[in-house]
Amino acid sequence: MFDDTTIATTDEALRVLETSHPPVYYLPPNAFLPGTLQPATGSSFCEWKGSAQYWNICHLSARAERAAWSYPNPNVSFAELRDYVAIYAGVMQACFVGDEQVTPQPGGFYGGWVTSNLRGPFKGIPGSQGW
Repeated sequence: MFDDTTIATTDEALRVLETSHPPVYYLPPNAFLPGTLQPATGSSFCEWKGSAQYWNICHLSARAERAAWSYPNPNVSFAELRDYVAIYAGVMQACFVGDEQVTPQPGGFYGGWVTSNLRGPFKGIPGSQGW
């Protein structure tokens, strides 16, 4: 949910697990309302997945800068993620896994979605930088 609107919905998300993180959900590009994703400046690099591209999420006059990311040319081991888009839950009004509203992973840098069936601690809490 963003700007009082469901901007994406899918039953085809890819759930990715990384050490000390809650899952990150990658959504297919066709899950988003047309025009919602707009390229953002900058990039980052993951030693496992490769170079990430960032996206602004826009709806009418609302805009969330660098609120999502994708891997347009992921490393071979993560080829399935090609062009799928992950969203930082903390900058949305709400994100859901099924009917459950998620809690954003703490710290703001990581994009995991915490649901009631998960137990931490998760990277992002104070003191976890060196994990």
